[in-house]
Amino acid sequence: MKLYNSLGRRIETFAPADDSLVRLYSCGPTVYSYAHIGNLRAYTFADTLRRALRWKGWQVEHVINITDVGHAVAEAELGDDKLEVAADRERRTVEEIAETYTQAFFADLAALNILPAQHYPRATHYVPEMIAFAERLAERGFTYEIPSGLYFDTSKDPGYGALGLVDASGQLEGARVEQVPGRRAKTDFALWRAETPGQIRAMRWNSPWGWGAPGWHLECSVMSMELLGAHFDIHTGGVDHRQLHHVNEIAQSEAYLGDGKPWVPLWMHNEFLRLGEAKMAKSAGKALTISELADQGYHPQAFRLFLLGGHYRTQLDFTLPALDSAQATLRNLVRRVNALGPLPEITTAEQAYDAAGDDATRAVLVQIDEAIGTDLNTPRVLAVLQDSLRDPALNQELIVAASCAVLGLPLGDLDFTSTADVDTTAVDKLVAEREAARAAKDFARADAVRDELTKLGVQVTDTPDGPIWARV
Repeated sequence: MKLYNSLGRRIETFAPADDSLVRLYSCGPTVYSYAHIGNLRAYTFADTLRRALRWKGWQVEHVINITDVGHAVAEAELGDDKLEVAADRERRTVEEIAETYTQAFFADLAALNILPAQHYPRATHYVPEMIAFAERLAERGFTYEIPSGLYFDTSKDPGYGALGLVDASGQLEGARVEQVPGRRAKTDFALWRAETPGQIRAMRWNSPWGWGAPGWHLECSVMSMELLGAHFDIHTGGVDHRQLHHVNEIAQSEAYLGDGKPWVPLWMHNEFLRLGEAKMAKSAGKALTISELADQGYHPQAFRLFLLGGHYRTQLDFTLPALDSAQATLRNLVRRVNALGPLPEITTAEQAYDAAGDDATRAVLVQIDEAIGTDLNTPRVLAVLQDSLRDPALNQELIVAASCAVLGLPLGDLDFTSTADVDTTAVDKLVAEREAARAAKDFARADAVRDELTKLGVQVTDTPDGPIWARV
Protein backbone atom coordinates (compact mmCIF):
# COMPACT_ATOMS: atom_id res chain seq x y z
CA MET A 1 0.00 0.00 0.00
CA LYS A 2 1.43 3.36 -1.03
CA LEU A 3 0.42 6.54 0.80
CA TYR A 4 1.45 10.18 0.58
CA ASN A 5 3.46 11.34 3.58
CA SER A 6 3.17 15.05 4.34
CA LEU A 7 6.44 14.67 6.26
CA GLY A 8 8.74 14.90 3.26
CA ARG A 9 5.95 15.35 0.67
CA ARG A 10 6.40 11.97 -0.99
CA ILE A 11 4.62 8.70 -1.71
CA GLU A 12 5.87 5.89 0.53
CA THR A 13 5.18 2.19 0.91
CA PHE A 14 3.26 1.84 4.17
CA ALA A 15 4.26 -0.71 6.78
CA PRO A 16 2.97 -0.46 10.36
CA ALA A 17 5.18 -1.17 13.36
CA ASP A 18 2.93 -4.14 14.18
CA ASP A 19 2.33 -6.50 11.26
CA SER A 20 -1.34 -6.96 12.12
CA LEU A 21 -2.40 -3.68 13.75
CA VAL A 22 -2.39 -0.08 12.52
CA ARG A 23 -2.60 2.59 15.21
CA LEU A 24 -4.28 5.68 13.80
CA TYR A 25 -4.94 9.11 15.35
CA SER A 26 -7.14 11.79 13.81
CA CYS A 27 -7.43 15.33 15.11
CA GLY A 28 -11.01 15.72 16.25
CA PRO A 29 -13.44 18.63 16.54
CA THR A 30 -13.48 21.54 18.91
CA VAL A 31 -17.04 21.16 20.13
CA TYR A 32 -18.20 24.77 20.37
CA SER A 33 -20.51 24.69 17.34
CA TYR A 34 -21.92 22.34 14.73
CA ALA A 35 -19.38 20.78 12.39
CA HIS A 36 -19.76 22.17 8.89
CA ILE A 37 -19.34 20.11 5.75
CA GLY A 38 -15.78 21.37 5.31
CA ASN A 39 -14.87 20.00 8.74
CA LEU A 40 -16.44 16.67 7.85
CA ARG A 41 -14.18 16.13 4.87
CA ALA A 42 -11.38 15.29 7.33
CA TYR A 43 -13.38 12.50 8.95
CA THR A 44 -14.65 11.10 5.66
CA PHE A 45 -11.03 10.97 4.47
CA ALA A 46 -9.86 9.29 7.70
CA ASP A 47 -12.71 6.78 7.40
CA THR A 48 -11.71 5.99 3.81
CA LEU A 49 -8.14 5.44 4.99
CA ARG A 50 -9.33 3.16 7.76
CA ARG A 51 -11.50 1.14 5.35
CA ALA A 52 -8.58 0.84 2.91
CA LEU A 53 -6.31 -0.44 5.67
CA ARG A 54 -8.95 -2.97 6.67
CA TRP A 55 -9.34 -3.98 3.00
CA LYS A 56 -5.60 -4.71 2.94
CA GLY A 57 -5.98 -7.01 5.93
CA TRP A 58 -4.92 -4.86 8.88
CA GLN A 59 -6.82 -4.33 12.08
CA VAL A 60 -7.06 -0.62 12.94
CA GLU A 61 -7.19 1.04 16.34
CA HIS A 62 -8.55 4.53 15.75
CA VAL A 63 -8.60 7.54 18.09
CA ILE A 64 -10.51 10.76 17.38
CA ASN A 65 -10.15 13.31 20.15
CA ILE A 66 -12.83 15.69 21.36
CA THR A 67 -11.40 19.14 22.16
CA ASP A 68 -13.61 20.54 24.90
CA VAL A 69 -11.06 22.96 26.39
CA GLY A 70 -7.87 24.78 25.46
CA HIS A 71 -8.63 25.96 21.92
CA ALA A 72 -8.44 29.74 21.96
CA VAL A 73 -10.30 31.90 19.48
CA ALA A 74 -8.31 32.36 16.25
CA GLU A 75 -5.77 29.73 17.40
CA ALA A 76 -4.21 32.46 19.57
CA GLU A 77 -2.08 31.93 22.66
CA LEU A 78 -3.96 34.59 24.61
CA GLY A 79 -7.65 35.33 24.81
CA ASP A 80 -10.87 33.44 25.33
CA ASP A 81 -11.48 29.74 24.92
CA LYS A 82 -13.85 28.89 22.06
CA LEU A 83 -16.15 26.93 24.38
CA GLU A 84 -16.34 29.74 26.92
CA VAL A 85 -17.26 32.20 24.17
CA ALA A 86 -19.98 29.82 22.92
CA ALA A 87 -21.30 29.36 26.48
CA ASP A 88 -21.62 33.12 26.92
CA ARG A 89 -23.29 33.48 23.54
CA GLU A 90 -25.83 30.72 24.15
CA ARG A 91 -26.27 31.41 27.89
CA ARG A 92 -25.38 27.86 28.84
CA THR A 93 -22.58 26.13 30.72
CA VAL A 94 -19.46 24.99 28.92
CA GLU A 95 -20.38 21.42 29.83
CA GLU A 96 -23.75 21.81 28.09
CA ILE A 97 -22.06 23.35 25.05
CA ALA A 98 -19.54 20.50 24.84
CA GLU A 99 -22.16 17.77 25.21
CA THR A 100 -24.58 19.28 22.69
CA TYR A 101 -22.02 19.67 19.93
CA THR A 102 -20.25 16.40 20.69
CA GLN A 103 -23.52 14.51 20.22
CA ALA A 104 -24.26 16.51 17.06
CA PHE A 105 -20.81 15.53 15.75
CA PHE A 106 -21.53 11.85 16.41
CA ALA A 107 -24.85 12.21 14.56
CA ASP A 108 -23.01 13.70 11.57
CA LEU A 109 -20.54 10.79 11.54
CA ALA A 110 -23.40 8.30 11.61
CA ALA A 111 -25.23 10.11 8.79
CA LEU A 112 -22.08 9.86 6.64
CA ASN A 113 -21.62 6.15 7.47
CA ILE A 114 -18.27 6.83 9.14
CA LEU A 115 -17.07 3.89 11.23
CA PRO A 116 -17.01 4.74 14.96
CA ALA A 117 -13.51 5.13 16.37
CA GLN A 118 -12.50 2.85 19.21
CA HIS A 119 -11.72 5.90 21.36
CA TYR A 120 -13.11 9.43 21.59
CA PRO A 121 -11.03 10.94 24.41
CA ARG A 122 -12.17 14.29 25.78
CA ALA A 123 -9.47 16.80 26.61
CA THR A 124 -10.99 17.70 29.98
CA HIS A 125 -10.53 14.08 31.11
CA TYR A 126 -6.76 14.19 30.56
CA VAL A 127 -5.67 17.46 32.19
CA PRO A 128 -3.60 15.80 34.97
CA GLU A 129 -1.68 13.86 32.29
CA MET A 130 -1.16 17.10 30.35
CA ILE A 131 0.28 18.80 33.42
CA ALA A 132 2.65 15.85 33.96
CA PHE A 133 3.67 15.99 30.29
CA ALA A 134 4.47 19.71 30.55
CA GLU A 135 6.40 19.15 33.79
CA ARG A 136 8.65 16.65 32.03
CA LEU A 137 9.30 19.13 29.22
CA ALA A 138 10.23 21.71 31.85
CA GLU A 139 12.58 19.26 33.55
CA ARG A 140 14.25 18.57 30.19
CA GLY A 141 14.85 22.27 29.60
CA PHE A 142 12.42 22.84 26.72
CA THR A 143 10.22 25.45 28.38
CA TYR A 144 10.16 28.88 29.97
CA GLU A 145 7.53 30.62 32.05
CA ILE A 146 6.09 34.09 31.48
CA PRO A 147 3.02 35.75 33.04
CA SER A 148 0.69 34.32 30.36
CA GLY A 149 1.79 30.75 30.99
CA LEU A 150 4.34 28.03 30.24
CA TYR A 151 5.81 28.11 26.73
CA PHE A 152 7.71 25.64 24.59
CA ASP A 153 11.04 27.05 23.43
CA THR A 154 11.23 26.17 19.74
CA SER A 155 14.87 27.28 19.56
CA LYS A 156 15.71 24.07 21.45
CA ASP A 157 14.36 21.99 18.57
CA PRO A 158 16.69 22.14 15.53
CA GLY A 159 14.17 20.25 13.39
CA TYR A 160 11.24 22.50 14.20
CA GLY A 161 8.95 23.09 11.24
CA ALA A 162 10.03 20.11 9.12
CA LEU A 163 6.46 18.91 8.59
CA GLY A 164 5.41 22.30 7.24
CA LEU A 165 8.56 22.64 5.12
CA VAL A 166 9.16 26.05 6.64
CA ASP A 167 12.11 27.77 8.26
CA ALA A 168 11.48 28.58 11.91
CA SER A 169 13.72 31.65 11.68
CA GLY A 170 12.12 32.90 8.49
CA GLN A 171 8.75 31.98 7.13
CA LEU A 172 7.27 30.79 10.41
CA GLU A 173 8.32 34.03 12.10
CA GLY A 174 5.40 35.67 10.41
CA ALA A 175 2.95 32.86 11.04
CA ARG A 176 1.40 34.65 13.99
CA VAL A 177 0.69 38.35 14.33
CA GLU A 178 -0.35 38.07 17.97
CA GLN A 179 1.90 39.91 20.39
CA VAL A 180 2.60 37.93 23.56
CA PRO A 181 4.62 39.90 26.14
CA GLY A 182 7.73 37.97 27.10
CA ARG A 183 7.53 35.36 24.38
CA ARG A 184 11.03 34.83 23.01
CA ALA A 185 10.00 33.89 19.47
CA LYS A 186 6.72 34.03 17.59
CA THR A 187 6.99 30.31 16.94
CA ASP A 188 7.03 29.50 20.68
CA PHE A 189 3.68 28.14 21.82
CA ALA A 190 1.76 27.75 25.05
CA LEU A 191 1.77 24.47 26.91
CA TRP A 192 -0.19 25.99 29.78
CA ARG A 193 -2.36 29.10 29.49
CA ALA A 194 -2.39 30.94 32.81
CA GLU A 195 -5.34 33.00 33.95
CA THR A 196 -5.07 36.74 33.54
CA PRO A 197 -4.85 38.42 36.96
CA GLY A 198 -8.35 39.26 38.13
CA GLN A 199 -9.94 36.77 35.73
CA ILE A 200 -11.41 33.41 36.71
CA ARG A 201 -12.06 31.16 33.76
CA ALA A 202 -15.09 28.89 33.51
CA MET A 203 -12.67 25.99 32.89
CA ARG A 204 -9.65 26.08 35.17
CA TRP A 205 -7.20 23.72 36.86
CA ASN A 206 -4.38 24.31 39.30
CA SER A 207 -0.86 23.59 38.09
CA PRO A 208 2.77 24.37 38.95
CA TRP A 209 2.31 27.48 36.78
CA GLY A 210 -0.84 28.65 38.50
CA TRP A 211 -4.52 28.34 37.67
CA GLY A 212 -5.32 28.02 34.01
CA ALA A 213 -5.92 25.57 31.20
CA PRO A 214 -3.78 23.44 28.87
CA GLY A 215 -2.66 24.67 25.47
CA TRP A 216 -4.45 23.30 22.43
CA HIS A 217 -1.37 21.63 20.90
CA LEU A 218 -0.55 19.79 24.12
CA GLU A 219 -3.83 17.89 24.15
CA CYS A 220 -3.34 15.73 21.07
CA SER A 221 0.17 14.64 22.07
CA VAL A 222 -1.00 13.51 25.49
CA MET A 223 -4.21 11.76 24.45
CA SER A 224 -2.64 9.96 21.50
CA MET A 225 0.24 8.63 23.60
CA GLU A 226 -2.07 7.59 26.42
CA LEU A 227 -4.23 5.52 24.08
CA LEU A 228 -1.89 4.41 21.28
CA GLY A 229 1.52 4.36 22.93
CA ALA A 230 4.60 6.58 22.69
CA HIS A 231 4.89 6.02 18.94
CA PHE A 232 2.10 5.08 16.55
CA ASP A 233 1.68 4.64 12.81
CA ILE A 234 -0.43 7.38 11.23
CA HIS A 235 -1.64 10.85 12.23
CA THR A 236 -4.32 12.52 10.09
CA GLY A 237 -6.01 15.90 9.92
CA GLY A 238 -6.95 18.76 7.68
CA VAL A 239 -4.24 20.52 5.70
CA ASP A 240 -4.78 23.62 7.85
CA HIS A 241 -3.13 21.70 10.74
CA ARG A 242 -0.02 20.86 8.74
CA GLN A 243 1.80 24.18 9.14
CA LEU A 244 1.27 24.88 12.84
CA HIS A 245 -0.76 22.54 15.05
CA HIS A 246 0.92 19.34 13.88
CA VAL A 247 4.32 21.01 13.73
CA ASN A 248 3.92 21.88 17.40
CA GLU A 249 2.66 18.42 18.29
CA ILE A 250 5.80 16.91 16.79
CA ALA A 251 8.12 19.34 18.56
CA GLN A 252 6.73 18.79 22.05
CA SER A 253 6.27 15.03 21.62
CA GLU A 254 9.81 14.35 20.40
CA ALA A 255 11.19 16.61 23.15
CA TYR A 256 9.12 14.69 25.70
CA LEU A 257 10.23 11.26 24.47
CA GLY A 258 13.87 12.17 23.89
CA ASP A 259 14.58 8.87 22.15
CA GLY A 260 15.86 10.28 18.88
CA LYS A 261 13.10 8.60 16.86
CA PRO A 262 10.42 10.26 14.74
CA TRP A 263 7.31 10.49 16.90
CA VAL A 264 4.92 9.42 14.11
CA PRO A 265 6.37 8.23 10.79
CA LEU A 266 3.35 8.94 8.54
CA TRP A 267 1.35 12.19 8.44
CA MET A 268 -1.64 12.48 6.12
CA HIS A 269 -3.73 15.58 5.41
CA ASN A 270 -6.85 16.21 3.38
CA GLU A 271 -7.21 19.42 1.37
CA PHE A 272 -9.81 22.16 1.84
CA LEU A 273 -13.39 22.11 0.75
CA ARG A 274 -13.94 25.48 -0.90
CA LEU A 275 -17.07 27.58 -1.18
CA GLY A 276 -16.57 30.13 -3.91
CA GLU A 277 -12.99 31.33 -3.74
CA ALA A 278 -12.40 30.71 -0.03
CA LYS A 279 -11.97 27.68 2.18
CA MET A 280 -15.07 26.79 4.14
CA ALA A 281 -14.82 28.09 7.70
CA LYS A 282 -17.23 28.90 10.52
CA SER A 283 -15.69 32.36 10.89
CA ALA A 284 -16.51 33.19 7.27
CA GLY A 285 -20.21 32.84 7.99
CA LYS A 286 -20.75 30.55 5.00
CA ALA A 287 -20.67 27.17 6.71
CA LEU A 288 -23.26 24.53 5.84
CA THR A 289 -24.08 21.49 7.93
CA ILE A 290 -25.17 18.00 6.95
CA SER A 291 -28.56 18.65 8.57
CA GLU A 292 -29.04 21.78 6.48
CA LEU A 293 -28.26 19.84 3.31
CA ALA A 294 -30.73 17.15 4.38
CA ASP A 295 -33.37 19.81 4.95
CA GLN A 296 -32.86 20.83 1.32
CA GLY A 297 -33.48 17.25 0.20
CA TYR A 298 -29.90 16.02 -0.16
CA HIS A 299 -29.01 12.60 1.18
CA PRO A 300 -25.88 12.56 3.39
CA GLN A 301 -24.46 9.79 1.23
CA ALA A 302 -24.71 12.10 -1.78
CA PHE A 303 -22.31 14.42 0.02
CA ARG A 304 -20.01 11.51 0.80
CA LEU A 305 -20.11 10.49 -2.86
CA PHE A 306 -19.29 14.08 -3.83
CA LEU A 307 -16.19 13.97 -1.61
CA LEU A 308 -15.11 10.57 -2.93
CA GLY A 309 -15.34 11.90 -6.46
CA GLY A 310 -12.28 14.05 -5.77
CA HIS A 311 -8.92 12.90 -4.45
CA TYR A 312 -8.46 13.71 -0.77
CA ARG A 313 -5.31 15.78 -1.53
CA THR A 314 -7.15 17.94 -4.08
CA GLN A 315 -9.11 21.05 -3.16
CA LEU A 316 -12.80 20.61 -3.92
CA ASP A 317 -15.17 23.40 -4.90
CA PHE A 318 -18.53 22.84 -3.27
CA THR A 319 -21.55 23.96 -5.28
CA LEU A 320 -25.16 22.86 -5.22
CA PRO A 321 -25.04 21.85 -8.91
CA ALA A 322 -22.08 19.57 -8.05
CA LEU A 323 -24.07 18.09 -5.19
CA ASP A 324 -27.09 17.71 -7.48
CA SER A 325 -24.89 15.69 -9.81
CA ALA A 326 -23.62 13.52 -6.95
CA GLN A 327 -27.19 12.94 -5.78
CA ALA A 328 -28.29 11.91 -9.27
CA THR A 329 -25.33 9.52 -9.51
CA LEU A 330 -26.14 8.05 -6.11
CA ARG A 331 -29.78 7.58 -7.03
CA ASN A 332 -28.74 5.79 -10.21
CA LEU A 333 -26.25 3.58 -8.38
CA VAL A 334 -28.86 2.59 -5.80
CA ARG A 335 -31.37 1.77 -8.55
CA ARG A 336 -28.88 -0.47 -10.32
CA VAL A 337 -27.69 -2.17 -7.13
CA ASN A 338 -31.27 -2.81 -6.00
CA ALA A 339 -31.78 -4.73 -9.26
CA LEU A 340 -29.01 -7.15 -8.27
CA GLY A 341 -29.24 -10.00 -5.82
CA PRO A 342 -28.17 -9.73 -2.15
CA LEU A 343 -24.64 -8.42 -1.72
CA PRO A 344 -22.06 -10.63 -0.01
CA GLU A 345 -20.40 -9.51 3.23
CA ILE A 346 -16.98 -8.25 2.13
CA THR A 347 -14.49 -6.15 4.07
CA THR A 348 -11.08 -7.38 2.89
CA ALA A 349 -9.38 -8.01 -0.43
CA GLU A 350 -8.70 -11.59 0.60
CA GLN A 351 -12.42 -12.24 1.09
CA ALA A 352 -13.20 -10.70 -2.28
CA TYR A 353 -10.57 -12.70 -4.17
CA ASP A 354 -11.70 -15.93 -2.49
CA ALA A 355 -15.30 -15.27 -3.60
CA ALA A 356 -14.40 -14.40 -7.20
CA GLY A 357 -15.40 -17.26 -9.45
CA ASP A 358 -14.01 -16.03 -12.77
CA ASP A 359 -10.94 -14.29 -14.09
CA ALA A 360 -12.80 -11.25 -15.43
CA THR A 361 -14.29 -10.45 -12.02
CA ARG A 362 -10.95 -11.08 -10.35
CA ALA A 363 -9.31 -8.62 -12.77
CA VAL A 364 -11.82 -5.94 -11.74
CA LEU A 365 -11.09 -6.62 -8.06
CA VAL A 366 -7.39 -6.13 -8.84
CA GLN A 367 -8.24 -2.73 -10.32
CA ILE A 368 -10.14 -1.75 -7.16
CA ASP A 369 -7.30 -3.00 -4.98
CA GLU A 370 -4.66 -1.12 -6.95
CA ALA A 371 -6.69 2.09 -6.96
CA ILE A 372 -7.39 2.20 -3.23
CA GLY A 373 -3.84 1.01 -2.51
CA THR A 374 -2.38 3.90 -4.51
CA ASP A 375 -2.88 6.75 -2.07
CA LEU A 376 -6.65 6.19 -1.79
CA ASN A 377 -7.60 6.85 -5.39
CA THR A 378 -11.36 6.89 -4.76
CA PRO A 379 -12.26 8.53 -8.11
CA ARG A 380 -10.69 5.55 -9.86
CA VAL A 381 -12.63 3.08 -7.67
CA LEU A 382 -15.87 4.86 -8.56
CA ALA A 383 -15.01 4.69 -12.26
CA VAL A 384 -14.30 0.96 -12.04
CA LEU A 385 -17.60 0.43 -10.20
CA GLN A 386 -19.58 2.34 -12.84
CA ASP A 387 -17.93 0.45 -15.69
CA SER A 388 -18.57 -2.90 -14.01
CA LEU A 389 -22.29 -2.23 -13.63
CA ARG A 390 -22.49 -2.04 -17.43
CA ASP A 391 -21.09 -5.57 -17.89
CA PRO A 392 -23.59 -8.28 -16.88
CA ALA A 393 -20.99 -10.99 -17.50
CA LEU A 394 -19.23 -9.97 -14.29
CA ASN A 395 -20.11 -10.94 -10.73
CA GLN A 396 -21.56 -7.49 -10.15
CA GLU A 397 -22.78 -8.24 -6.62
CA LEU A 398 -19.24 -9.03 -5.53
CA ILE A 399 -17.76 -5.99 -7.26
CA VAL A 400 -20.34 -3.69 -5.66
CA ALA A 401 -19.66 -5.21 -2.24
CA ALA A 402 -15.92 -4.73 -2.70
CA SER A 403 -16.38 -1.14 -3.84
CA CYS A 404 -18.64 -0.38 -0.89
CA ALA A 405 -16.07 -1.90 1.46
CA VAL A 406 -13.44 0.66 0.47
CA LEU A 407 -15.69 3.64 -0.30
CA GLY A 408 -18.01 3.37 2.69
CA LEU A 409 -21.12 3.84 0.55
CA PRO A 410 -23.85 1.50 1.87
CA LEU A 411 -25.38 1.02 -1.57
CA GLY A 412 -26.94 -2.34 -0.76
CA ASP A 413 -28.73 -1.00 2.33
CA LEU A 414 -29.59 2.49 1.18
CA ASP A 415 -33.21 3.59 1.22
CA PHE A 416 -32.74 6.55 -1.07
CA THR A 417 -35.56 8.87 -0.20
CA SER A 418 -35.76 12.56 0.65
CA THR A 419 -37.92 14.60 3.00
CA ALA A 420 -40.50 14.69 0.21
CA ASP A 421 -41.09 10.95 0.84
CA VAL A 422 -41.86 11.46 4.52
CA ASP A 423 -45.18 12.27 6.18
CA THR A 424 -43.85 15.47 7.71
CA THR A 425 -46.98 16.02 9.81
CA ALA A 426 -46.59 12.61 11.44
CA VAL A 427 -42.87 13.17 12.00
CA ASP A 428 -43.44 16.60 13.54
CA LYS A 429 -46.02 15.05 15.86
CA LEU A 430 -43.57 12.36 16.98
CA VAL A 431 -40.79 14.92 17.51
CA ALA A 432 -43.15 17.04 19.64
CA GLU A 433 -44.17 13.93 21.61
CA ARG A 434 -40.52 13.13 22.27
CA GLU A 435 -39.90 16.68 23.48
CA ALA A 436 -42.88 16.48 25.83
CA ALA A 437 -41.63 13.17 27.22
CA ARG A 438 -38.17 14.63 27.80
CA ALA A 439 -39.65 17.67 29.55
CA ALA A 440 -41.62 15.30 31.81
CA LYS A 441 -38.39 13.31 32.41
CA ASP A 442 -40.08 10.25 30.90
CA PHE A 443 -36.87 9.20 29.19
CA ALA A 444 -38.09 5.69 28.45
CA ARG A 445 -40.92 7.11 26.34
CA ALA A 446 -38.59 9.63 24.73
CA ASP A 447 -36.24 6.82 23.71
CA ALA A 448 -39.15 4.77 22.39
CA VAL A 449 -40.30 7.67 20.22
CA ARG A 450 -36.75 8.15 18.93
CA ASP A 451 -36.74 4.47 17.96
CA GLU A 452 -39.99 5.01 16.04
CA LEU A 453 -38.40 7.94 14.21
CA THR A 454 -35.33 5.86 13.41
CA LYS A 455 -37.53 3.18 11.85
CA LEU A 456 -39.01 5.89 9.64
CA GLY A 457 -35.48 6.81 8.55
CA VAL A 458 -35.53 10.10 10.45
CA GLN A 459 -32.59 11.43 12.48
CA VAL A 460 -33.26 13.94 15.27
CA THR A 461 -30.56 16.34 16.48
CA ASP A 462 -31.08 18.41 19.62
CA THR A 463 -29.98 22.04 19.28
CA PRO A 464 -30.16 25.13 21.53
CA ASP A 465 -33.20 26.21 19.50
CA GLY A 466 -34.97 22.89 19.83
CA PRO A 467 -34.81 19.58 17.94
CA ILE A 468 -34.31 19.41 14.20
CA TRP A 469 -34.89 16.34 12.07
CA ALA A 470 -33.64 15.11 8.75
CA ARG A 471 -34.28 12.11 6.51
CA VAL A 472 -31.23 9.87 6.34
